[in-house]
Amino acid sequence: MDPVKLQRALDEVFDHALLRHGFVDYMRDYQLVIHMTADPRTGVAPATLRYLFRYCVQARCATTVAADIWRDSLDDRLTSYQTGVDLDGYVWGVNWQRLYPGATLIADSPTARDWSAAIGIDFHEVRIKTNAHDLTLVFSDLQIEELLPAPRGSERQPLS
Repeated sequence: MDPVKLQRALDEVFDHALLRHGFVDYMRDYQLVIHMTADPRTGVAPATLRYLFRYCVQARCATTVAADIWRDSLDDRLTSYQTGVDLDGYVWGVNWQRLYPGATLIADSPTARDWSAAIGIDFHEVRIKTNAHDLTLVFSDLQIEELLPAPRGSERQPLS
């Protein structure tokens, strides 16, 4: 994948809502599910996209929430917006994270270079920071697709 196109795709999700992330069911590829919105005056419709990082050989996730905030955020009521909104602490139950400061392609990554040499295809390393997590992914390709909303009255379907 062309690094310029990859960085452009990463730039497009800056400051949008990360709904969930993790390996897909078959455990090879890693996904970010992102809800993108714009000021209604722009006429740009909201969309939910899946960023699928294919052939993901490394996925690291660390918290960006400070230890003192964690200490104040252990109450299980904070895992639901309805029960946690009026409590002190980080309300985990908002069920999304702001993609800020965003995603960056790591230029000349030694890890990506080593995997490229070992497997024989290009690999890339990206760092994705949100207000709650710091992700580092090493992968070969990125596929982006729009996820259609579930039909009214139906339960949300698995993504993979």
